[in-house]
Amino acid sequence: MKKFLIIGLGNPGIEYSKTRHNIGFEILDYISSERECKFETVKLADITKFKIKGKTVFLLKPNTYMNLSGKAIKYWMDNQKIKLDNILVISDDLNLKFGQIRLRKKGSSGGHNGLENISQVLGTENYSRLRIGISNPGLNQIDYVLGKFTEKEYKSILKICPNFNNLIESFVLKGAELTMNNYNN
Repeated sequence: MKKFLIIGLGNPGIEYSKTRHNIGFEILDYISSERECKFETVKLADITKFKIKGKTVFLLKPNTYMNLSGKAIKYWMDNQKIKLDNILVISDDLNLKFGQIRLRKKGSSGGHNGLENISQVLGTENYSRLRIGISNPGLNQIDYVLGKFTEKEYKSILKICPNFNNLIESFVLKGAELTMNNYNN
């Protein structure tokens, strides 16, 4: 049976809830709600699972801080025997306009410390990643990414959330290439 691991990057703790840097967690919370599955806190992560046409899909929110996410991802890939081709990491991206999405099968970290750590721990940059634009207004970068979404921004994210449910289903059933062609904007 094929297994997939969808990872949302973020930082644990209520103080980071609804921050731009935690957009990966927000997306997984939306998907788990739509799929009616609940996260459990287990080793190194909050995790849940559901099926898409007989394929098991795990949603993973690492409990390590974002810059150490690779440890949790590697543990769960090994634990569940999930191939590198079957993982998708969801992260924020300052270099994309707000709400823009970009799916890639591989690539550099683009300066994102969470992606950098994942690449180091996995020993490769050849894993799929879905970047979600949070813009870069030229403010202090750390304050901006760790800042809460404005009400307008949060409503904008909620509006595009259904796309992520469909994107994940496409990734699982059709693979990264076809999904990239259909969803990159």
